[in-house]
Amino acid sequence: MKKIGLLSLILLFLTCGCGKVNIDKAKSDFESKVNKTKSYVLNGTMEIINNEDTYLYTVEVAFLQDDYYKVRLVNQTNNHEQIILKNNDGVYVVTPSLNKSFKFQSEWPSNSSQSYILKSLLDDIKNDKNSTLEEIDNNYIIKANVNYPNNSDLVYEKIYFDKDMNLERVEVYNNDNAIKIKVNVKDLNMKASLSKDDFILEDLINQNCCNTNTCTDNNACNKTEEKTSNIEDVVYPLYIPNETYLTSKDVLNTEDSDRVILTYSGSKNFVLIEEEANKLDEFEVIPVYGEPHLMNDTVAALQANAISWTSNNRNFYLTGNDMSSEELLTIATSLGTKDLVTSSQTEK
Repeated sequence: MKKIGLLSLILLFLTCGCGKVNIDKAKSDFESKVNKTKSYVLNGTMEIINNEDTYLYTVEVAFLQDDYYKVRLVNQTNNHEQIILKNNDGVYVVTPSLNKSFKFQSEWPSNSSQSYILKSLLDDIKNDKNSTLEEIDNNYIIKANVNYPNNSDLVYEKIYFDKDMNLERVEVYNNDNAIKIKVNVKDLNMKASLSKDDFILEDLINQNCCNTNTCTDNNACNKTEEKTSNIEDVVYPLYIPNETYLTSKDVLNTEDSDRVILTYSGSKNFVLIEEEANKLDEFEVIPVYGEPHLMNDTVAALQANAISWTSNNRNFYLTGNDMSSEELLTIATSLGTKDLVTSSQTEK
């Protein structure tokens, strides 16, 4: 009877352990899925939470082995579309509505965490030796640290998988355990039939071909463009470093657009330039020595001491020689909130 009892306990232990996934096996299963795919297409949504404001995007990620990426981001509030493209020629951030692109010589996306790219999620998991696994209703959640060099507020993420370790959702948290970025995966095709022809910059340029009379979609050419905002409604940052004040405001009128130059001086010196965002007659590629950076409602070009971006039909350029990239981003993101300061700030 004792032998039968012992055998029953062993069988019970084996039965309970069957089907359980530990962190090492979960890492291995996910790594196998990511490394086996030659190309994939991910469709979903992304939320960026900044204080009380939430910015919603639709996201489409196309990947081809040998490090080809095409990430299409569409802001659901203003339908502003941008595309991050990586091919053999470099990294581009294309803004179709303005007929322009920034070109980077960058290690993106491997130089920071990207919550919508599978390889980036895998790197986060592998790089965190203290990553943990939680099982809820046969689904799995991996918690791992993240790497956002220009945003120290983002510290860890939770990656949600189904019982077969298929990606379902990603949540990025700050030090206060509040969600700052959320990606929901609606569809993930790990056997997409993509080729290098799907990652050609010129094909993105041709989406804005109306000015060159090469459009095949005449209806697209006949669409009226949204009128740009009045540059007289100056947008001021909600965040200004301590002991720093607006010292001058200059307005320049040109044939193409009006430009406002705000100069701040004090403990931190910086200059903010704003101008109307008008569509260029010919597609322009602007070389940038920096990195693409996802802000609240746009993808910005982040350099060592400067950042440029387009938001609400307005171009912004912010520079400060004695400020870090993270300090500049704090100022820049404070212009992207719903409670924009458009009244005059007191000059000192």
